[in-house]
Amino acid sequence: MGEGFCRLNLDTLFFSVVLGAIFVWFFKRAADKATSGVPGLVQNFAELLIEFVDGQVKDTFHGKSQLIAPLALTIFVWVFLMNFMDLLPVDLLPTVLSLFGVSHFRSVPTADPNTTFGMSIAVFILIIYYNLKIKGVKGLSKEMLVSPFGPYLFPINIIFRLLEEFVRPISLSLRLFGNLFAGELIFILVALLPWWLQWTFGGVWAVFHILIIAIQAFIFMMLTIVYLSMAHETHGQEETH
Repeated sequence: MGEGFCRLNLDTLFFSVVLGAIFVWFFKRAADKATSGVPGLVQNFAELLIEFVDGQVKDTFHGKSQLIAPLALTIFVWVFLMNFMDLLPVDLLPTVLSLFGVSHFRSVPTADPNTTFGMSIAVFILIIYYNLKIKGVKGLSKEMLVSPFGPYLFPINIIFRLLEEFVRPISLSLRLFGNLFAGELIFILVALLPWWLQWTFGGVWAVFHILIIAIQAFIFMMLTIVYLSMAHETHGQEETH
């Protein structure tokens, strides 16, 4: 809908919102039914995810923030759910929706660069926010001028720092998009094979792809934690480390 910069990919927005709502509903249900006694299956699974993410945050993030753990959990589960859409038959939803006059439909939000760039830009904004909040304008300016080559090479230091900061969201988004887009293409190629080969190759790739979608969600989460942890560290702390 729309043209140019103002164009909205409704298929991407629809599934991103629906899968995000499923994530919120699941954890709210787990919280509402939580008990100090014998936990149910939903509570067990929710606690397992929370403990896993919390452990990664404690091992990687060295600052103090109540936002990082919930953010990491949201990123991991939400990205995994969006990636998981790639395991649906590649022509299922487009075929069904074509009956209602929808000519093009993408069911995997993370195979759309708008999704991955949107998420990485949100992380980038948080990096800038915490850099300014923790270090202040003076501390951040000093860090950009003297690191990594000392104060006499401050023009090179500034260029390196700007490149480093802008490369982070680009690499974060392109890594996730590239893997999921490639996976989607492979499923399309499998769908073009004779039916008696589709089950063999498709089954093997689906099993392998389950690992990929989980790993990509984990990598996106971990890089977010690492980048925000670096934003909380001052130049003096880095030298001490």
